[in-house]
Amino acid sequence: MDCYKYYGKQQQSQPDFVPLAEVDSYYPFTKVLWEPRKRSPRNSDILVTSSDVLRVWELVDNPAYGRYDSTIGGRRGYNKEYRQSLIKRSELVNVKQSDFCAPLTSFDWNEVDPSLIVTASIDTTCTVWNVETSQAKTQLIAHDRDVYDVAFMHETSDIFASVGADGSVRLFDLRSLEHSTILYEAPPAPSSPSNSFASAVSDGSRPLLRLQFNRLQRELLATFHMDSDTVQIHDIRYPSAPVAELTRSHQSNVNCFSWSPGHPGYICTGGDDAQVLVWDINSQQQQQQYRRPPRQPQTQNIVQSPSLRYVADSEVKSLSWNQSLPMWIGIGFGKTVQALRV
Repeated sequence: MDCYKYYGKQQQSQPDFVPLAEVDSYYPFTKVLWEPRKRSPRNSDILVTSSDVLRVWELVDNPAYGRYDSTIGGRRGYNKEYRQSLIKRSELVNVKQSDFCAPLTSFDWNEVDPSLIVTASIDTTCTVWNVETSQAKTQLIAHDRDVYDVAFMHETSDIFASVGADGSVRLFDLRSLEHSTILYEAPPAPSSPSNSFASAVSDGSRPLLRLQFNRLQRELLATFHMDSDTVQIHDIRYPSAPVAELTRSHQSNVNCFSWSPGHPGYICTGGDDAQVLVWDINSQQQQQQYRRPPRQPQTQNIVQSPSLRYVADSEVKSLSWNQSLPMWIGIGFGKTVQALRV
């Protein structure tokens, strides 16, 4: 993989990327997403951030950018503000039950119906929002403990899944919220004298931190446990056990992953060992497309050898496979952002 870099402000090297806008926050952002598609003919772009609440921002041109400053008492010279500005348009807060607003751990923006956003929170709930009205459409208790991630199934506006500290993957349908499907429940973690953080926060169950649906084979989703070097692949048609595991190549905890937008079997992972690995989940099936006959079980596919490998300078905390340009993967570590060419 080739790489292109953007360094933090303290670095002296010339970056490949130039910041366009910046905004401060009292609380750390847990996720940032661009609007899937514009709902109106405008020149600006919309993005949403999650932290203590959900905030909607508009990216607009900065009228002060490049303006010559000749004010009395000030230094003459060009304004060094960013080219664009982020303007807060709304805050989505649900405080019907109490005055306390539980922090948000993640959210997802529906691509079929861009008016819908679903959020995950440490108060065990998931909330579906209408962005256009800034109102909560529905809120449900999704897990027994903190909810760590949530995602819509691709090509649908009704189905989403979540994972949390109770170690389960759960599937919901907005058309029938009276029932939910538990796709997977992690077995209890073995007790140990050290009593790891993962077992301490969930009374023995193994928390699941992230999930993402496959864009091309939408019945597949990926997830991983806290303090684990293994990524699990689940098929929502066959609950209770993963259909594949990507294991024994990361030398430390997995932190992030992203499915390929161009190949249904490719997924990229990053971890504390500074490795970025690209896997083919069908690699031990002679490159056959992942399919199973209806109602017929299949043995679990254990994938131990990635197709591509890249080693960053430090722990890889986030990555994303470019949806419109599939030859690019963006990764983040330390104060650096890199673009890897596959």
